[in-house]
Amino acid sequence: MDNVGDILHNQILITSFGACFLAQGIKGVVGIVQEGKLDMRLILGSGGMPSSHSALVTALAVGVGQTVGWSSFEFAMATVFAVIVMYDATGVRQAAGKQAKILNQMVEELFQEDHHISQEKLKELLGHTPVQVLAGCALGIAVSLAIVH
Repeated sequence: MDNVGDILHNQILITSFGACFLAQGIKGVVGIVQEGKLDMRLILGSGGMPSSHSALVTALAVGVGQTVGWSSFEFAMATVFAVIVMYDATGVRQAAGKQAKILNQMVEELFQEDHHISQEKLKELLGHTPVQVLAGCALGIAVSLAIVH
């Protein structure tokens, strides 16, 4: 059971998830400002501004750099992992979201002519724009620099 206590006191882990949760909370605030109401899908879902995935992995990499060293093997691993996650967020997941939007439009047009195809909507907000990823990255850096010693 001592291991659980160690995990709960892992400053880098807590900071990384803190950056992620903060990004998700910011999405809720942005939604309130833009739409005038709280949309829980923004807080609990993926996509949107800022990227919580980018905030999490950047806080992880910066936290590792701060504690283990910027020239360490661990920092290199965390940074490569962060780059892959952020690339995926802007590349593959963004493309999948665009495809989902087009497919949803096609299904809507088909149903105007009374076709019998599944009406299930695909999730369109999957990925991020480069600006959303950069904002998440900046948030992760700021959170880690503010918390990790």
